Amino acid sequence: MPKSKPLARWSGGRGVGLIAITYVYFLIFAQFAFLKRLGALGIEETHLKPVMAAMAVGGILMSLAAPRWSGIPAPGLRLRIALLGCAGAAFLSLLPLTLFTSMAVALLIGCSLGLLTVTLVTHLRLWLGEGDLLLKVGMGTGLGYLICNVPVFFASAAGVQAMVAGGLCLAGLLCTREVAGRQWVEEVPTARVTSSWSFWRVLICFTALVWLDSAAFFIIQNSPSLKAGTWQGTAHLWVNASLHLTAALGSAWLLRRRGLAWVLPLAYIALAAACLLLLRVDGVVLASVFYPMGVSLYSVALVAYPSLLAPGSVEQRGRQAGWIYAVAGWAGSALGIGMGQHLGVVPPAFVVAAGLLFVVPGSLAFISRRRLEIAVTIAILLLSFGVDKLLDSRRVVQASDSAVERGRAVYVHEGCIHCHSQYVRPHTRDELMWGPVQTVAEVRRGAPPLIGNRRQGPDLSEVGSRRSALWLRAHFENPAEVSHASFMPSYSSLFQDRRGDDLVAYVQNLHANDQTSHAAHAREEEAWHLNPAERAGAIGGAQEGDDSSQGHQLFQDNCVTCHEANGSTRQRWAGSFRRVPPDLAKETLMHVNPASSSEEQVNQFAHIIKFGIAETDMPGHEYMSDRDISALSRWLMQQRHYPPTQPNRSTGESQ
Repeated sequence: MPKSKPLARWSGGRGVGLIAITYVYFLIFAQFAFLKRLGALGIEETHLKPVMAAMAVGGILMSLAAPRWSGIPAPGLRLRIALLGCAGAAFLSLLPLTLFTSMAVALLIGCSLGLLTVTLVTHLRLWLGEGDLLLKVGMGTGLGYLICNVPVFFASAAGVQAMVAGGLCLAGLLCTREVAGRQWVEEVPTARVTSSWSFWRVLICFTALVWLDSAAFFIIQNSPSLKAGTWQGTAHLWVNASLHLTAALGSAWLLRRRGLAWVLPLAYIALAAACLLLLRVDGVVLASVFYPMGVSLYSVALVAYPSLLAPGSVEQRGRQAGWIYAVAGWAGSALGIGMGQHLGVVPPAFVVAAGLLFVVPGSLAFISRRRLEIAVTIAILLLSFGVDKLLDSRRVVQASDSAVERGRAVYVHEGCIHCHSQYVRPHTRDELMWGPVQTVAEVRRGAPPLIGNRRQGPDLSEVGSRRSALWLRAHFENPAEVSHASFMPSYSSLFQDRRGDDLVAYVQNLHANDQTSHAAHAREEEAWHLNPAERAGAIGGAQEGDDSSQGHQLFQDNCVTCHEANGSTRQRWAGSFRRVPPDLAKETLMHVNPASSSEEQVNQFAHIIKFGIAETDMPGHEYMSDRDISALSRWLMQQRHYPPTQPNRSTGESQ
């Protein structure tokens, strides 16, 4: 049945609007706002994986199932169900979700998007009307990307973005209202250009493009220096919006004139150039030009191919659309994000390998369709669930990042947040042990804040002012050697490349810049004394020569590695100490005055044991109890009959 003239006259605008709404929802909500909402709810790192897995599973299953779903044959009704599901998920994300409810919302997002995308492209000609259909696809895609890059919208809070995305989906219902009750037309005008490539080659090429796109997106989004040079700031966003719109319209023009054989290779060239340029600090500006162009070039084709260019009936095009969005859209995106997360770069070898798909001629037609479907399904499942094994598990971050930025990424990747906090709890013993309290605003400046999941080890908020770089490295390589009874595992493997040094740089940088707070904390340390009973016991015991076995054992456990001539740490790092630690079996600390009274010496020893010595590699022992500090001070004072000064064998200076 031919379409009526009113329907043909107005349906083109509806098709453009539906394409734009779908892209805005996916890009600004599913990829940005929802993730920011999860972060605000404390669902991050390892807890984020099952949530995003639920979204991917929903998207893949619904993309494959939608073309075979005969329960609701009317495409308009399917489209309305999908739009309502998308809107509902956006509004539900504003609630105080738990991990379980977040997974449910993510599943709803995936299922709704899978149904929306496959239904829309399968029957898109019904909403595009007559005229230049490819131009309308390009316009819808370009407008979608342009809206996402409008500065006021891009920089909005996650809640605002979710509400706008949900509102657009509700507005999209109006685009289907006038056609929802009509007799659906199966025989529709074909596009002027059909694809000369086999479907499976198109599928693999789309997967490679989405993979490259997702990897580059993740790398830029999680690298402050790259993000600042690509899509931070009003000027950058407007340039991106203009590039997206221009490239989308150019893609439509090329598809009409030359078809996929030109558009997909050009999209690959642009994305490959962006990925390679991101390897260099001075390549970010050019990468910010090539990346949006490549994305929009293939995004238009991703809509146009199953809706306008693929040969066959509506049912055949629907099944092809399901495969494209399940494999290329969802699985390809997951694989790209996995590469960006684990490697931090798109390896040049992978870029070259992906390019072979576009330049090597041939077809997969010699393989039966059924066998090929089974092979592709198995390959995608293996890649999707085995990405951690297929990719190098060591995260190599961008060369353009500073050592501190790279070290922060290593800190997150190695799971340090599971045992170490970065938050000094106010009005607790934390303040004396770990340093000044940060304000909530200071804590939230982190992207994301690393306050930690729990505290198995010490808080690290101010560790840079308490531990030297040498001590930190020695501790990372062999924790129990320099920190008695530590159950922290060794991270010596990190020092096989630059990751270890980057981690040290990051941890060394953990300290507040507020000099007032540090001065106040220093006064608190100076005012600290052993409790009266322990101080009296230390003074009396040192004078009377009581049993010092406890103090000697504490020395063996906590000090001997540096303060004996054959101590393992002292020997290994002898050439790296700021000042070689004195051998306390023969020498005394220069920081303790042997001429002072016993009470003053106890106080000096106790402060050194608890807080360390500034500007040296001597750490504090913040956890040590007053009783243990008293016993160790008493034992050290009993050694004071040795000559107070000995030449330092390394520097010739007096200790």
